[in-house]
Amino acid sequence: MSTLVCFHAHPDDEALSTGGLMAKAAAAGHRVVLVTATKGEQGEPQPGVLAAGEQLWERRMIELAESCQILGAGAPRFLEYEDSGMMDDPANENPRCFWQADVEEAAQRLADILTEVEADVLTVYDDHGLYGHPDHIQVHRVGLRAAELASVDHVYEATVNRDRALASMSEMSAEMEADGVDGPSVDDFDGFGVAEADLAYSVDISDHLETKRAAMAVHRSQISDQSFFLYLPPDRFAKVFANEWYAVPGRTGTGGPTEVDFLPGL
Repeated sequence: MSTLVCFHAHPDDEALSTGGLMAKAAAAGHRVVLVTATKGEQGEPQPGVLAAGEQLWERRMIELAESCQILGAGAPRFLEYEDSGMMDDPANENPRCFWQADVEEAAQRLADILTEVEADVLTVYDDHGLYGHPDHIQVHRVGLRAAELASVDHVYEATVNRDRALASMSEMSAEMEADGVDGPSVDDFDGFGVAEADLAYSVDISDHLETKRAAMAVHRSQISDQSFFLYLPPDRFAKVFANEWYAVPGRTGTGGPTEVDFLPGL
């Protein structure tokens, strides 16, 4: 069996982006390792979630551990950087944040983990971090360099099929607005993810949708019951999330993704 390492920026990213692949790989007997660059200190907590005196990052660590257990991953690993916040946020200037990290130093931290666990496959994000988040962009940069240092040949960019996402949002936006659901709009998908013609692989995770959704739901500090992700009834959830999408670094113009049970290398 192989070892899959999923490298993410913050707690909850793993469930949203690669939760299906992680659950599917674990169910097939592969080893699944999650590495998170930060503890999500700059997230916005949902009202009433935090206990008196509790710091957001403390709650997010609890949520992440629950998510890993649901997805079949081992205990999460951390690179021990701090959350950088959104692009142009004052938190970007924090010298301890991931956005300010020296890429070579951060890559060596990750490479040490990749070597230790004998990684066969590594997932990162696309080169613009899905939607321009500085920590996601840094995951891409650091992850690719770490793969070079650790000689991991199978590296994939977890992303979103922009064309499918736009179509889904166009179809559901009026209904969501009427229901007062806090979700993305069609405009939010301008430049989001990767065009379908540039994707390499589509992983069918339909048999693991309930597991993916359960992993999302434990991130209560960030994902409310009325969020787009949990609002969707099972049939709509399946339509949006039954596939996870991956690009290959530096490879475009594929003509569209190949649907696979597992990414090559697993």
